[in-house]
Amino acid sequence: MADVAAAAVGAGPDVNTAGNPTEIAMAYLQDEKTDGDMMNLNLGELDLTTDEFILDEVDIHIQANLEDDLVKEALKTGVDLRQYSKQVESELQRIEQASIKDYIKESQNIALLHNQITACDSILERMEGMLSGFQSDLSSISSEIQTLQQQSVSMNVRLKNRQAVRSHLSQLVDELVVPGAMISTILDSPVTEQEFLEQLHELNNKINFAKELSFRETLACSDIQDIVDRLKLKAVSKIREFILQKIYSFRKPMTNYQIPQNTLLKYRFFYQFLLANERTVAKEIRDEYVDTMSKIYYSYFKSYSGRLLKVQYEEVADKDDLMGVEDTAKKGFFSKPSLKSRNTIFTLGQRGAILSPAELEGPILVPHTAQRGDSRYPYETLFRSQHYALLDNGCREYLFLSDFFMVAGNSALDLFNSIMGKTLSMFLKSMSTYVSDCYDSIAVFLCIHIILRFRAITAKRTIPALDKYWEAVLELLWPRFEMILEMNIHSIRNTDPQKLGVLDTRPHYITRRYAEFSSAIVSINQTFPNERTNTLLGQLQVEVENFVLKMAAEFPSRRDQLIFLINNYDMMLSVLMSVMVVLPPFVQERAADDSKEVEGFQQLLLARTQEFIEEILSPPFGGMIAFVKEAEALMEKGQLDRLKNEEARITQLVRGFSGTWKQSVESMSQDVMRSFTNFKNGTSIIQGALTQLIQYYHGFHKILNQPTFRSLAVRSELINLHHLMVEVKKHKPNF
Repeated sequence: MADVAAAAVGAGPDVNTAGNPTEIAMAYLQDEKTDGDMMNLNLGELDLTTDEFILDEVDIHIQANLEDDLVKEALKTGVDLRQYSKQVESELQRIEQASIKDYIKESQNIALLHNQITACDSILERMEGMLSGFQSDLSSISSEIQTLQQQSVSMNVRLKNRQAVRSHLSQLVDELVVPGAMISTILDSPVTEQEFLEQLHELNNKINFAKELSFRETLACSDIQDIVDRLKLKAVSKIREFILQKIYSFRKPMTNYQIPQNTLLKYRFFYQFLLANERTVAKEIRDEYVDTMSKIYYSYFKSYSGRLLKVQYEEVADKDDLMGVEDTAKKGFFSKPSLKSRNTIFTLGQRGAILSPAELEGPILVPHTAQRGDSRYPYETLFRSQHYALLDNGCREYLFLSDFFMVAGNSALDLFNSIMGKTLSMFLKSMSTYVSDCYDSIAVFLCIHIILRFRAITAKRTIPALDKYWEAVLELLWPRFEMILEMNIHSIRNTDPQKLGVLDTRPHYITRRYAEFSSAIVSINQTFPNERTNTLLGQLQVEVENFVLKMAAEFPSRRDQLIFLINNYDMMLSVLMSVMVVLPPFVQERAADDSKEVEGFQQLLLARTQEFIEEILSPPFGGMIAFVKEAEALMEKGQLDRLKNEEARITQLVRGFSGTWKQSVESMSQDVMRSFTNFKNGTSIIQGALTQLIQYYHGFHKILNQPTFRSLAVRSELINLHHLMVEVKKHKPNF
């Protein structure tokens, strides 16, 4: 680029320095050719003779040189390029000479540097050799590591195999070896010690292992078979002696057999050991236990039941103590004395408390304590105590058998029945004897519900042992209860009212018996309702209604008949509705208003009360009532004018009522209160009668206000209706 610039400077005065730099350079080149004085320019790879020469590239090259700062400066100042080129060349030569001198001056350092570089090369060559050696060593170490790893894996596999073999062999050896501690413990230690129980478990394992090896025909088994058999015989002998001793201890008088039973449960493994290794001894123990406990339970319950009967009420119902039997019925000279109060066998009273949870699962009666205190109890209380003892002992025995003798399902039931069967049969026989001569229906019904509740308790405890017994008892009690109830129904049906003594309008004792009995049965029957019982009660109600009607028919006047019917219906309703209040809360499961009996008697009472009100209003006010009914009937037909000529009758009615109504009302009130035993019922009848009277008198006013009778002068003598109502309110009860 500098040569080009110098040539451009020395191009002469003919060159236009102010033109395009490319054109100036091209002119310079042409001048050099023509003059034959071309300088030796270094054009690099520029080849003008080749076919690939491209002027565009030359132009680009020239253009790039012209961009140089020195060339630009030279072109701007108008310097002669030739002169400038020479100047540059001389400067380069000078610099070259100076550089040669500097190089000669530094020749020693350069030689030293060369030697150092040579020494470094040799060192690097040696290091390269060392590194190559290291690389080969590392390769050999890597292969050795792989070899060691393979050896380690192989050794690990062999170790695991040996450990597995060792565990199996050690277990086999441990099972085959009979330690001296086991031998000494089995031979010398008491069976009650914990160490004996632990060694017995170990011995049982060794016996089972020896059996397993014998099946495989292992030769090592024969080495221990003899000593294991001897230890087994010794253990069986000691266990047999221990268990039989405990069973025999049950037989001692006044023994609480539950204590040795608890002891046996602690050593339940003893029987399991016997069952697995010596079934003959196990069967002997089981049979001995069954025989012993069967006799113990039978003796205990037989004695307990006999003593309970000694504290029962002496007076019990018999076949003559029925609902329809007269209280004053005569007996023969040799007849059994009747109950002091026959009504007690039809009344529940406090007897229903036996079904409360507190009483039902309360402590059983102690007969000798009750005898010392001169206490007496109804049959259902003794029945509850007896069967709760059976339930408690039966459940406990069933659980013990299932746990100690390892039985379940039918096997457990069979074993239980072999122990308790004799006792249960004795219970059923004794009960059958009592029930066949029992006429206390409430006692039988309470016993039925006691059994139903006990059955629910055993079901809750998941003890099926007594299920069949409960069913057998119910099969005895239900028919007897139904039979007694049917006997009462027949007794009422066959009752002759003429043989029941003097007629009395007060409530009859038979209806009271029925009301109290029905209330008792309905209240007890709530928890476990029975359709057959409800049907029989319905039949009894029909017979009682018929009986009341038959008794009422014995009265000569309709008024007395109605009084008798109302008194009896009211009494039965009062008993049916009030008995729920005095019963324990647990039987108050249905209100008296919801019972069919209450509903039926309410309808009968309402109908007879309305009829009685008409009956008592008729004597003092019959004329007015008849006129009102007649006039109202004619008013409906529009024929009231037919009474237009009845002025005298109306005058008599108005003046008669005005003059006597107060005395008539007072007399009627006193008569009603004397006729009805229930004060509340009497006052309600009076209120009903007075209300009806006001309605009739209001109708009388209404009739006389019709156009037909408005001209009657007697209308002014009518009693003011408001005044009549004020007077009537004086008879209103204060409750």
